[in-house]
Amino acid sequence: MESSEIYYVKQQFILGAYKALLDIPLPDENSPDYTAALLYKARSHIALNDTQSALKLIPQESENIALKAVASLARYVGAADDASKDAALEELRDLSVEIEDESEGTDREKALVRVLAGTAFARAGEVEEALETLGTETEDLEAVSVIVQLYLSINRPDLAKKQFDRSKRWAEDDLLLQLIESNIGLVTGKDGYSNSQSFYTEQLANPSMSSPHLLTARGVTRLLRNEIQEAKSDLEESLQQNKTDAETLAAVVVAGGLGGLKKNETEEYWSQLASQYPEHPFVVDVNQKALSFDELVGKLPVPPPISV
Repeated sequence: MESSEIYYVKQQFILGAYKALLDIPLPDENSPDYTAALLYKARSHIALNDTQSALKLIPQESENIALKAVASLARYVGAADDASKDAALEELRDLSVEIEDESEGTDREKALVRVLAGTAFARAGEVEEALETLGTETEDLEAVSVIVQLYLSINRPDLAKKQFDRSKRWAEDDLLLQLIESNIGLVTGKDGYSNSQSFYTEQLANPSMSSPHLLTARGVTRLLRNEIQEAKSDLEESLQQNKTDAETLAAVVVAGGLGGLKKNETEEYWSQLASQYPEHPFVVDVNQKALSFDELVGKLPVPPPISV
């Protein structure tokens, strides 16, 4: 049973309030909450692309299987070359094998290793390996959340919905379960995205919550509802809290393309997104389409000039 302090930290993490979470001091090292709080802090640094701070938090000599996995994920996310990425993925594969030994870690720590490894494999484009690692029959709700994101990323909202329905049979009315439902709603457009928008609005009304992630999520929901100016307001507020968030930058560019911003503003945000996050799926997709367009244009015969 987790303490009220860890429950609060977990809620902050689930809703993407990473900076607010990092402001919460760690408990004493002798506290039973210390390792759990340390894990959430390190993961928040990774979510903010500050992998070096995450690694500094984790004791190098730690034998805790979950802390080892967080360190490996940090090394993967922060890797500057393919060789370093591959090495970090191998570390996570080894840890995924180690947890099959009953003597290695608690059930919660083993579940977290699977979540962290599955996250890295998903980022590497290894969808099948991620799903196999997470286990599609798992009863760990955080693992289900990653599985749902994977299914949505490959345009299988039907399988994502099955995971959600399965989870409702054993999970309580958990905040993460509500978030999973909202994510599925964003993709399926159920009831005009009303459930997703209501969930994000309800969480943003919490005075103890400050999450640019939620603002971005509601902004995206409003874009899908064709509420362009309201979406622009949410996204601008989100950028004020985190100027370099990739998902918010991508959403702002989309808002600009729909007429929510001036052309030069949209181009500035696009340049920032493309330069800082060249591997972002949106950037990769646009660049591929631009390349395909140029190739097609190059194949078109140029007609001779018309004589007057």
